[in-house]
Amino acid sequence: MTNNPNELTIENSPVAIHAPSRGRVVGAWIVQGLLAATFLAAGGAKLAGVPMMVQIFDQIGMGQWFRIVTGLVEVAGAVALLVPGFAALGAAWLGATMFFAVLTHLFILPGSALPALILLALNALVVWLRRDQLVAILDSTRRGHSRNRATHAPRGGAKF
Repeated sequence: MTNNPNELTIENSPVAIHAPSRGRVVGAWIVQGLLAATFLAAGGAKLAGVPMMVQIFDQIGMGQWFRIVTGLVEVAGAVALLVPGFAALGAAWLGATMFFAVLTHLFILPGSALPALILLALNALVVWLRRDQLVAILDSTRRGHSRNRATHAPRGGAKF
């Protein structure tokens, strides 16, 4: 542990996590709120079967099941953006979705990929602003994995 009140050191971790500034936290929440509203609306439109969405997914050619899955992915990501501790994961999830949306717009759908590219960039910004969450999640996963290996180690050889 350090003497700096703005720094958090995770036990046995070489990484010190600095508490984010107030401006960074407020900025992150603003971007997260805008993204959550956008993806709730877009995902909801896909799930509701808005005719424009049905037409777009007909053009993609993978079937309407893909529209439903995409809508669920977007709504789940939007909810994660609003849950403290999960914003970075939600933004990464939606960023990956927008990466594939950009490719879809470039190679399959007519029109500009710019809106999807902007959403990809905004999700990347949230991942960066909330990077402390990713470090904490990765550290707890790493600790849990090493703990599971120690407690679930085979004793006396394999049993079939």
